[in-house]
Amino acid sequence: MSHIRISLSALCLAALAAAGSAQAQGIRAASPPRGITDIMRAGPPPVAPPSAAPAPTPVPNTTPSGQRIAEYIVALVNSEPVTNTEVQMRVQRALRQGGTEVSRIPRPQLNSMALERIITEKAQLQQAKEVGIKVDELQVDQAEEGVARQNQMTVTELRRRLAAEGVAPDAYRQDLRTQITLARLREREVEPRVKISDLEVDQYLRDQRESPNAADKASLEINIAHVLVTVPEDAPPAKVAELQRKADGIAQRARGGEDFATLVRESSDAPDRLNGGALGVRSADRYPPLFVDALKDTAVGGIAGPVRSGAGFHVLKLLSKSKPGEAATTVTQSRVRHILLRVDDKRTTAQAVAELTGFKKRIEGGTATFAGLARDNSQDGSAKDGGDLGWSRPGMFVPEFEDAMNRLAPSQVSDPVVSRFGVHLIQVEARREAKLSQTEQRDAARAVLREKRMEEAYETWAQEVRGRAYVEYREPPQS
Repeated sequence: MSHIRISLSALCLAALAAAGSAQAQGIRAASPPRGITDIMRAGPPPVAPPSAAPAPTPVPNTTPSGQRIAEYIVALVNSEPVTNTEVQMRVQRALRQGGTEVSRIPRPQLNSMALERIITEKAQLQQAKEVGIKVDELQVDQAEEGVARQNQMTVTELRRRLAAEGVAPDAYRQDLRTQITLARLREREVEPRVKISDLEVDQYLRDQRESPNAADKASLEINIAHVLVTVPEDAPPAKVAELQRKADGIAQRARGGEDFATLVRESSDAPDRLNGGALGVRSADRYPPLFVDALKDTAVGGIAGPVRSGAGFHVLKLLSKSKPGEAATTVTQSRVRHILLRVDDKRTTAQAVAELTGFKKRIEGGTATFAGLARDNSQDGSAKDGGDLGWSRPGMFVPEFEDAMNRLAPSQVSDPVVSRFGVHLIQVEARREAKLSQTEQRDAARAVLREKRMEEAYETWAQEVRGRAYVEYREPPQS
């Protein structure tokens, strides 16, 4: 998102998670592409970096700049109102997050895009309520802690930074709750629609072998970080030349070995500067062709640019590059156990957390073993094996589980972790570097294919939900 690094993979990627045969439930897919319509989605508002001056706290029915918003109903979604305030707040958030690209869109068009996004979300939230999806406070707590951890700060510091942007803690947590609810609904409704056959996997792997240079943009996964030096739309040639010299200097410093993340924080005009400018792992065809072409002959860790886009000059660093299913890929594997307690009418999330906290104390006190407690209590298929999930590769588990697992040292036991399956206690037994086996290559290829199909399935499903909703438009939204 904007300044605060709020990865969608941490909050709503479970919605696109691919179900698999692994005993650890919840194999995930990669994050969807992010465009202007994605910016219009609900989500935690951005937070200014430490060096930014605190913004004034907006009063009710005002924009962050202090302008008063006329309040009236602009639409009804199955009798639930959408207000002009909701639309304008969404537009303001999109403007803060989207920068120049969004600011160039005519305001009536932005209003319309925001309204349609809110209508879609309300229709989905209503369906979530109908099917009984609930998100409790502990799940929101965990999401908030995850955002703070990603940004290397405490929850208290996160809230203080949000307050400086005029974002109330309750409103922020409600945004988190909305995202988690929508994720749970999508995973329930979209996931079963996507099936990948063995023939499709065979064809995918065959295409990779037969056209290694095509690493087809679709099959090559990369992660890029960038420094953006913004060029104003009507900048005179002298100003453009000055900004290009600035970008050239940044590129030279990066090639000279200076820490790229530090350069980003000090020099970038992009809203993602707080997380080192990293744009995230995704297939190359979901990156701007300008970036991919500039980096095509660059080794991992290398610098390219500056290159010129409509936004300005970019200095690029290739953080990673891999081809899913590639035999030579070496990954860090974890040997992990877990205990899963499901949440239902007989056990709340809080009760499951309390029970697992007790298990952790017994394990650390030496009065019980992890494997023994797993065999006696875990509600997962791995219980018979003492909770042993075997060796896992990156991306096998849902983000909440994997994030907690990756922070554990061998033999360490996690605190209780809430996921869409229930509440887990996790123990890492060992780690190793290993090449993907043939079966793992096929699983990785299947995940890539599922990801592509999942995006299509989600769009189709979202249109269906929107089509079933009764929508009555009232007055057009106005700023």
